[in-house]
Amino acid sequence: MSFLQGYGFVGLLMLVALALAALFILLPCLLTRLRVIPRKPSPIKTDIYECGLETQGKTWVQFNFRYYFYALVFVVFDVETIFLYPWAVAFNKLGLFALIEMLIFIAILVVGFVYAWRKRVLEWK
Repeated sequence: MSFLQGYGFVGLLMLVALALAALFILLPCLLTRLRVIPRKPSPIKTDIYECGLETQGKTWVQFNFRYYFYALVFVVFDVETIFLYPWAVAFNKLGLFALIEMLIFIAILVVGFVYAWRKRVLEWK
């Protein structure tokens, strides 16, 4: 019984999160139907602009996916290296187990880096 009592707060938090998500989705729909939120579309309101200026040339330009993939790989490795800082600060207190654990973590990073290198993701074309 005490095992389930520890998860009561987590369950309550999950219910509140789901209720807020549903509220944020359903409230605008309800307010639009009740005509509290005005809905008067016009060509000026639906026109595409950037930084307050009208676009020049094509409006929908498709970018090469390599830009996004390169950025995603950078963010993944950047976030993972952030985990090294707290470990380095507390290195003297952690002992041999933490050293082995961090070596495994770095090995996983190296494997991911070599995989990305072999797939030529890191080459800018």
